[in-house]
Amino acid sequence: MTTTEKTQITVETNVKAPIEKAWEVFTTPEHITHWNNASDDWFTPKVENDLRPGGKFVYRMEAKDGSFGFDFGGTYDEVKTNEQIAYTLGDGRKVKITFMGNGAETKVVEIFEAESTNPIEMQRGGWQAILDNFKKYAETN
Repeated sequence: MTTTEKTQITVETNVKAPIEKAWEVFTTPEHITHWNNASDDWFTPKVENDLRPGGKFVYRMEAKDGSFGFDFGGTYDEVKTNEQIAYTLGDGRKVKITFMGNGAETKVVEIFEAESTNPIEMQRGGWQAILDNFKKYAETN
């Protein structure tokens, strides 16, 4: 029996917002549509989010020029309000997000299993860009 270890990638940010606000902006569909993109030529027009263990989520991500779009989704494995979210993507990869509050600041750390199509650095860069957009949006809204 062979075991295949999946490469784990970590991205993180420090948000100048209390943990309750960071959590709300990260998990509420009306906020997610404003920050969930890796570059300005992409957007997320629709979000469904049933934030509970066993609940499903779907983020519709599309290129602004209409050339491409896809659904990013999965099922929540664990949800601890203002602390942690763990989910399994539709392709079976695992993701864990941790929120650590420190007064008026919140550290958000995402650890996800890499997929095998794109280079590791490209995946890290894309996820980090989305997290950076989250930070920018959370600090100004």
